[in-house]
Parts: sequence; C-alpha cells; structure tokens
Amino acid sequence: MAEITNQVILDNLTAQFGEIAHSLNEPWGPMSIRIPPEKNVEVIQFLRDDAGLQFSFLTTLCGVHYPERKEKFDIVYHLHSWVNSIRLRIKCSVAGEPPHVQSLVSVFKCANWMERETYDFFGIIFDGHPNLKRILNVDDMTIFPMRKEYPLEDNTRIDKDDTMFGRDENPFYQHLR
Repeated sequence: MAEITNQVILDNLTAQFGEIAHSLNEPWGPMSIRIPPEKNVEVIQFLRDDAGLQFSFLTTLCGVHYPERKEKFDIVYHLHSWVNSIRLRIKCSVAGEPPHVQSLVSVFKCANWMERETYDFFGIIFDGHPNLKRILNVDDMTIFPMRKEYPLEDNTRIDKDDTMFGRDENPFYQHLR
C-alpha cells in the first residue's frame, strides 16, 4: 500500500471535485484546506468512503468567529484516517445572520453533539440536524457566548483589585480602566 501524503489527498480531491480545495497550508504537518460550505457534506463523505483515504473518524467539529470579515464564521472539521495514520483539517467560511451550513450527522453520527455545541456557543445553524438545540447553556439564553461581540472583562466590577495581578503599572491594561 502506498503512503498517503497530503499531496495524495489533494490529488484525490481534485480528481473527484476539480479545484474545490483552496487556501492550502500545512501547519505542523497536517494539511489544512478550505472548501465551499455548500460542499461540506459531499467532500467529507467522499473522504470517509474513498477506499484509499479512509478518513473514518471525525475528531473535532467547531466554530470560530471572525467579526471583522464578511464571512464571519468558520466551521472547522478535523478528520483522522486510522488506517493511513494521517489527519486533515477542513474549513468552511459562512456568512449570514444566522449563519447556515449543512449538518454532517448523516456522515458521522458523532457530529450530532459537536454541532449542537457549536450552535449553542456560536449560533451557527446546521441545516438538517435532527435535534438542533442548546446543549450546555440554558434554553432561553438569547446570546451566543463564544462570539467576539462581548468584552473580555466587566469594567463595572468594583470587587477586583488589579494590583494583585500586576495590571496597575502595565500600560497594556490602562485602557481597561
């Protein structure tokens, strides 16, 4: 059996879908690619079912918020091929309020709770999800707490003593006052 490399993965994707993968990079070894969000299920199912690649394990599915971009959210998938001992990171950028992407539950059952968690914290809607509701936060919560729309610290608190944390002299923290 030939060794599966990042180039082999890219060649198989290109043969199946054309030039669908872009923004390739290889931080610390595993390849990271971007694909159009409307192709997420089709591409990931191909990677799982391809006899040579066999990406049979969805390690992670999560969201990332980039408020300064037009497409404000990324959905990040980490796949693992046990047989070939190789990993792959796939990213999809989505816009909209709320942002929408197809659910991956039909491909990987474990995506169920990961998509619920991503919805709960970022507000990303996974179309076709069998039970998309909050999983960790209270049901009547109206915000999505992992979005970068909220200050990191509550400047109105009077019970904090910044001198205990070395923040009183550091110019970096002066804007928090």
